[in-house]
Amino acid sequence: MANTQDSAFDGGYFDEEMSVEVVNSRIGSAADPRLKEVVSILTKHLHAAVKEIEPTHEEWFAAIRFLTETGHMCTDWRQEYILLSDVLGVTMLVDSINHRRPSGATPNTILGPFYVEGAPHYPNGANICLDQKGEPTLVRGRVMDVDGNPVEGATIDVWQTNDDGFYDVQQKGEQPEYNLRGVFKSDADGRYWFQTVKPRFYPIPDDGPVGKLLGDLARHPNRAAHMHFIVTSEGYDEIITHIFTPDCPYLKEDTVFGVKKDLVANFQHIDDPKMAEDYGMPNPFLLADWDFVLARKTPASNG
Repeated sequence: MANTQDSAFDGGYFDEEMSVEVVNSRIGSAADPRLKEVVSILTKHLHAAVKEIEPTHEEWFAAIRFLTETGHMCTDWRQEYILLSDVLGVTMLVDSINHRRPSGATPNTILGPFYVEGAPHYPNGANICLDQKGEPTLVRGRVMDVDGNPVEGATIDVWQTNDDGFYDVQQKGEQPEYNLRGVFKSDADGRYWFQTVKPRFYPIPDDGPVGKLLGDLARHPNRAAHMHFIVTSEGYDEIITHIFTPDCPYLKEDTVFGVKKDLVANFQHIDDPKMAEDYGMPNPFLLADWDFVLARKTPASNG
């Protein structure tokens, strides 16, 4: 128990009750102000958590071992600490804080680890599914500003898994290069459209310490079925977002908390030979109508 005879902070002697003040008092006056603020707040909440949990020495060393194993799992192509941030909801929280937008603007979600620069540029209507697996799907919509005006020439960069639940970079030599990836441009009316297949859910890498933690917490590793998009246009905030299928069993249980209610699309079953012919689709097919609403850059968002 702490010595409560004199709880006033009197310098650098450690005291359980005043532990935060003791530790934060060691930060020198020459420290960067933002770094001082961040470390002080982290120390405050870390010490509060330890005092509430009251871990045993064995539990504390188990936590240290977990962090050590997480670091050992990191490589040039796999970042286990980002995965840890994802499954604890921190990545989504940081993203939300940094992308507060006007009402009506399309919300952000996480980029994910499988974005690839240099995807092929296609004309509207092209089919990005090169392995011919999956349920044919037409995605179409408009890119607009928050006032409903069309945004011409916006870039729509899309990528997703194939029907087996893998991105092309996960199956090099099995999937065609740039399978289910493409870049499109909105026309004078802000319209875009392309052919693809219905996305499916898939597990995040769960063969490391983060995957074991999920198992210990009785949590599954699955991401809800989605398509990724990056939408850009000069003078507007960049959107990094997803659209999700409404019938996915993991829609409200996405393991990285990436689902926002406003990003759930309606995938309609269409049986219309004339419409299929107009869009070059087989009949029947799925249709996802989805508009992107861009917010104008502000001085703060310009950096």
